[in-house]
Amino acid sequence: MTRSSKPPASGVRLQKILSHAGVSSRRVAEGLITQGRVVVNGHVADALGTRADPDRDDIRVDGRRLKLKGDRQYYLMYKPRGVVSTRSDPQNRMTVIDVLSKAGIRGYFYPVGRLDYDSEGLIILTNDGGFAEKVTHPKHELDRAYEVLVTGLPDARDLERLSRGIVIDGRRTLPAKVRVIRSYPSKKEPQTMVEIVIREGRNRQVRKMCELTGHHVMSLRRTRIGSITDRRIKPGQVRELTPDEVKSLSGSRP
Repeated sequence: MTRSSKPPASGVRLQKILSHAGVSSRRVAEGLITQGRVVVNGHVADALGTRADPDRDDIRVDGRRLKLKGDRQYYLMYKPRGVVSTRSDPQNRMTVIDVLSKAGIRGYFYPVGRLDYDSEGLIILTNDGGFAEKVTHPKHELDRAYEVLVTGLPDARDLERLSRGIVIDGRRTLPAKVRVIRSYPSKKEPQTMVEIVIREGRNRQVRKMCELTGHHVMSLRRTRIGSITDRRIKPGQVRELTPDEVKSLSGSRP
């Protein structure tokens, strides 16, 4: 086995290939490359500028040949409250990867986007880095719908502010679709269930929008991602996305 001397000028960067194949994130992939653990056509590829052809080249990581086709997987999960939507957590809280493992699904998966620790609802997990990047890219503007239980009874002015956009951290949110699902005026503390549909994914955006109109969020549930919704799935449950669902999210079949 020899070491590659000069990276080829054409092809795809190795770290991108490894990420798209679900081996690791790009950052971890860079470490695998510099440690000499990646071999292309019998040559150790330890330079970060190395490129390869994923359709033609024999690419191996720790001696195992990379499977680039037929192993891409896409799952829809109902994330329960109290679960972190990251691969790992420094506080040792349960993550969406732990939920996948409990469902008997193992491998290098990562969440597409995020959902707050205190929130629940639909989230997608995949080992297809290209799909994840496409779906989360700002220009994709994928609708996400939330059912939000807030304190008080939002009036027409509050709903208009939410719809028009609210300035958060110096930047106005994109226009949203807002409607009242039902109100509970007879409670000791009146509450309202509101549906909010947004096209961006800023940190804790829906919660901040509601708080800035004077309504504290009691609970928040994501009910739809793009055209994907499933009222039958329960907290902690996972199912595979169908090819048509994957296509609807990314614009191409897996």
